[in-house]
Amino acid sequence: MDGGQELAARPGTGSAPPSLTRVRTRRSAGEQAIKVLLAGAAVLSVLTTTGIVVTLITESSKFFGEVPFRDFFFGTDWAPLAGGASQSFGVAPLIWSTLYLTLIALIVAVPLGLGVGVYLAEYASPRVRKIFKPIVELLAGIPTIVFGYFALTFFTPLLKDVGINLEVFNGLSGGIILGILVLPTIASVSEDAMSAVPQSLREGAFGLGAAKWQVVVRVVFPAALSGIVAALVLGASRAIGETVVILVASGNNPNLTFDLSVAHQNMAAFIANVARADVSAGSVAYATIFAVGTTLFAMTFLLNLIAIRFVRKYRQVYE
Repeated sequence: MDGGQELAARPGTGSAPPSLTRVRTRRSAGEQAIKVLLAGAAVLSVLTTTGIVVTLITESSKFFGEVPFRDFFFGTDWAPLAGGASQSFGVAPLIWSTLYLTLIALIVAVPLGLGVGVYLAEYASPRVRKIFKPIVELLAGIPTIVFGYFALTFFTPLLKDVGINLEVFNGLSGGIILGILVLPTIASVSEDAMSAVPQSLREGAFGLGAAKWQVVVRVVFPAALSGIVAALVLGASRAIGETVVILVASGNNPNLTFDLSVAHQNMAAFIANVARADVSAGSVAYATIFAVGTTLFAMTFLLNLIAIRFVRKYRQVYE
């Protein structure tokens, strides 16, 4: 080997060997392809969201061209499918039923979900956690129609048997089963947040003489607060947008009342009910789908904005 060849073969003194150059080129091409695919996925999600928003605004503008904003948002009589003079578009009962059923669901899901999350993260052994966490998450995979008919055919008769006076379609059973539906989301996400808290924080608290429950309440829970809030927001968003459980178990009659023994209807269930009804496209009754959808989108968007602000404010970053 002469001097020129030896210099070219040494690392850092000349061009790399042809085989190494080919490997780097293929890797660079693969990385570029992955970057393009990821960028395409991001652009697709943005375009999809933009298309949904544009469609909602466009179709809702036609509705509000015939129905005043004040009558829609402040009216207390909701009968968009009625004919003639009895037709009215006051969405307040529908919004109230949506928020009320969501509140009932969270009253059930939050303590149970957080309790399951605390147990799995802090008290359960690794073997028990490995068994029980997939079982809890399996609840999220059960079709919502099953939950709906479970509420209608089993839970409502059960409540009647214990002496609670209910209609066949009622808000109580629908709200409780809705809470069971969102429980796995809250439990799983909160457990992940608490498990991510560094073990050194727990050991420091134990070293100061804290009991187990004090470590959980005063150390782990505050440290995982941002993740727990995210779990609650995900659960609330799921409850607000749930359709089938409310459609099957709670009926199709929104009520501006605290009485859970009567039928209730949330906004997503109304959209599904009208979409399958015999309503002509282009009519005002059909346009209520988009007006209600826009209202529901605005509510969930505002909820997520508040949650994101809260999470960023209290987020803990550990080395």
